[in-house]
Amino acid sequence: METKEIQSLSTVPSGNKVRLVTIEAGRGLCNRLASMGLVSDVEITVVSNSHPGPFVINVKGSKVMLGRGMANKIMVSPCG
Repeated sequence: METKEIQSLSTVPSGNKVRLVTIEAGRGLCNRLASMGLVSDVEITVVSNSHPGPFVINVKGSKVMLGRGMANKIMVSPCG
């Protein structure tokens, strides 16, 4: 099994697709993100990652805006 590069979602440029690996946060935030569709192995497309603007992702056909603190706790790997 090959190991893929794992990085924080906040470092992914706009337009890139990634796969969620894990969320490094407490149970409350993990449950909140899961209710938005952010669950293990889901595909995420970064719609907008402009500083200092909003951080917007597309998950299962829905656009979701995240705070940068949340995005820092979401660990992802490249799709493919």
